[in-house]
Amino acid sequence: MNGFMHWFKSSTKMKRWIFLILIGIILCCYGIAEILVMKEISFQEVGKVVGIFVVGFVAIVVGLVYINKRTLEVLIESTDERMENKKNVNINSLIFNKTVYDKGPNIVVIGGGTGLNTVLSGLKNYTSNLTAIVTVSDYGEAITNSRRELQTLPLNDIKDSIVALAKKDDQVQKLLNHEFQSGRLRGLDFSDIYFLAMKEINGNFEDSIIKSNEVINMVGKVIPVTLDEMKIVAELANGYIVEEKSRIPEVVSEKLTKINRIMINPSNCKPAPGVVEAIKSADCIIIGPGSLYTNVIPNLLVNGVNRAIKESTAIKVYISNIMTEPGQTDNYSVADHINAILEHCGQGIMDYCIYDTGEVIPEFIKKYNLEGQDIVEQDVDKVKGIKFLQRNLSMIDGEFIRHDPNLVAASIIELICDDLKYQDKQNDPQYLMLNTKLQEEKRINKKKKAMEKRNRNGKKPKEKHVRGKSKFSNKYSERIASIKEADEKARIKTEKENMRRKANKTTSRNLSEDIKTTKPKSARGRGRRMKTKAELREEMMKTLNESSYKK
Repeated sequence: MNGFMHWFKSSTKMKRWIFLILIGIILCCYGIAEILVMKEISFQEVGKVVGIFVVGFVAIVVGLVYINKRTLEVLIESTDERMENKKNVNINSLIFNKTVYDKGPNIVVIGGGTGLNTVLSGLKNYTSNLTAIVTVSDYGEAITNSRRELQTLPLNDIKDSIVALAKKDDQVQKLLNHEFQSGRLRGLDFSDIYFLAMKEINGNFEDSIIKSNEVINMVGKVIPVTLDEMKIVAELANGYIVEEKSRIPEVVSEKLTKINRIMINPSNCKPAPGVVEAIKSADCIIIGPGSLYTNVIPNLLVNGVNRAIKESTAIKVYISNIMTEPGQTDNYSVADHINAILEHCGQGIMDYCIYDTGEVIPEFIKKYNLEGQDIVEQDVDKVKGIKFLQRNLSMIDGEFIRHDPNLVAASIIELICDDLKYQDKQNDPQYLMLNTKLQEEKRINKKKKAMEKRNRNGKKPKEKHVRGKSKFSNKYSERIASIKEADEKARIKTEKENMRRKANKTTSRNLSEDIKTTKPKSARGRGRRMKTKAELREEMMKTLNESSYKK
């Protein structure tokens, strides 16, 4: 209610336009009432009524236009930090300033690998206050020729996060992943050359990464979790220690065991400058998705990171994986993922967990099953003290099941909007911008999906939702029907082959029996028994005797 009354303060300059709209409504109503009660209509009276109605209508239109203009001015006045004198807002110079609309909540995303980049590529459409804290843990692993030649740090995860935050990510990806094929630069990667040059210009690794925002024109910033040489070490349930990150899945599979604990070496790694500060100033902290034991938990084990997250007043959200990972999270459920994080970091590391609905096309799950992976079981009842939000997060990317960047980002922004609403900040400029963007993104994504479905299936009439069927059945009804049809065809084909085999066996058996039991048939009648020689002789003697008797 306080937020609503704020619009009627003198500083907002709203009351004058509201008063003008009320006058317009009164004049319009007066004009209509005059016509209804008028007994005789004359040109003078008609002109008077029409004039009053027109004046009232124009007053309503002008009031609505200016009240919307003033609303936009107030929004810009409260969000544009460059304004020194907020009493004089130049609407013409600021209304189309995109930096006003790009600003949003301060979100920190912690992780590494494909999962982190998925979240970043979706959230960059909602806010420019985005910080990616990335794992740098490829020390001791196989070194490329380019790294060996230029003596650079392992920057693959850093590079991928920069690509995800770039406004033109396709071109930046091609540029940073380019490997020279000729000349003196043959075998060298452009990304290694670029980061080495930035380090020599800025003097240190951290500044070279942060200032890449200006060079590459990316949204937000990327910070390595630590500048120390960090290695990931796994302790297995059988007591075996694996000191190479890349060999952890292989050893777990060979020893038929599981990961008991993950460690970093050295254990006293210091966070990079800016990491703790970014966490403390965050409005929302996102953990995951990604490889649980190699991309998510190692970040939280760096000194100061875990404590900063627990002390932060931000919304803490964990994005659960959709599929298990061989050699790391075999047969893991949502509860197992969360318990693994809590065992390493303790309580208070997360407030919410967003997990997928599990509505994945069965054909793709079968392909993952062949590689030892399965869908993450949704046993959320086994964990207490954490709020669970089930959302549709999955998508099919070629032959892979991935998190949909737009759906993940929409789920996070929706949670932030709900939190602002709970704090009675519905009229806050940040809430208004986020909610508007969220609704617009949902509308665009809905249209895109409808167009993709129309292009895939051709121009077919839209089928109505059948009551009584589940969401899964309606969503994948065509796919399920095709699978059933294929299974039915295979069954019919098998039955026909079996019947053909039986028919062949029966025919051959009948032929053999006919050969054995076939008897000659008489000329006069078919089916009669053939007479023996003794019977024929006796019949002939009988005929001769009768003929001699007659004579």
